[in-house]
This record gives sequence, C-alpha cells and structure tokens, in this order.
Amino acid sequence: MPQDPVKVDSGHYAVEIENDKVRVLRIRYGPREKSVMHGHPALVGVMLTDGHIRFAYPGGKSEEITAKAGQVLHFPAVEHLPENLSAEPFEAVAVELKAPRSAPGKAKPRVRPKAKTRRSAAQAKSTKGKPAKKKR
Repeated sequence: MPQDPVKVDSGHYAVEIENDKVRVLRIRYGPREKSVMHGHPALVGVMLTDGHIRFAYPGGKSEEITAKAGQVLHFPAVEHLPENLSAEPFEAVAVELKAPRSAPGKAKPRVRPKAKTRRSAAQAKSTKGKPAKKKR
C-alpha cells in the first residue's frame, strides 16, 4: 500500500481540510526539490503556479508534466515520486477523492431494478408466432 504523503513528506504536503468525501492537500515545492515515493487516491489538482514536474513511478518509468497557473488536472490513483524541475517554487492544491462508504449498521444502497418494457401488440405477435395477450 502506498505511503501517505502527509506522513512521509510533511515538508511538502499539508492537509487543508478533510471530511468523509475529500481530503484537500496544499502542495509546496521549492526550486528543484524532490519528494519521496508516496501515493494518492484519484484526485483533482489545481495548479497555483506554473510548474515543470517529473513523476518517477515504481518500476523505473517516469514522465514530465508542464502545467500553467490556474490549470485544473485530473489524476487517477497513483504512486509516484515528484520532483520540481524548475528554478521557481511550485504550489498546487490537490483534492483527493474518497470512495463512498456505507455507514455502520446501515444497509448498502440497493440497485434499482430495470424498468419493465411494454411490447406493442404487433411486436408480441411477431415473437415466436404467439398471439399477443389482450389487456383487461
């Protein structure tokens, strides 16, 4: 299981708010600063500054992201090691999305049954040669 960035890298990650639906993180990197390997659930990132970031992934792959201040990006759940490649500070807000949970002692929501479809008399007659039933 990936490590929590707030626990393993509190110098770059701080919780702004948290509830049962989201956890909002403030992310701040100085010029050329690097984090440690950690993970996030699916999230929406709001870039507060321009950024040029490298994400290194387990297994050795990496990618570079260039973002503009004000840009909003969606990221799937990920484990990565970020690095600010810029000579400028980088700041963003990450809204981590939490999976919905059932409250203790309450039943899980039921799946709504499919609506019944009505066939016309012509459709019913054409099905296997059986006559349509008359409605009363």
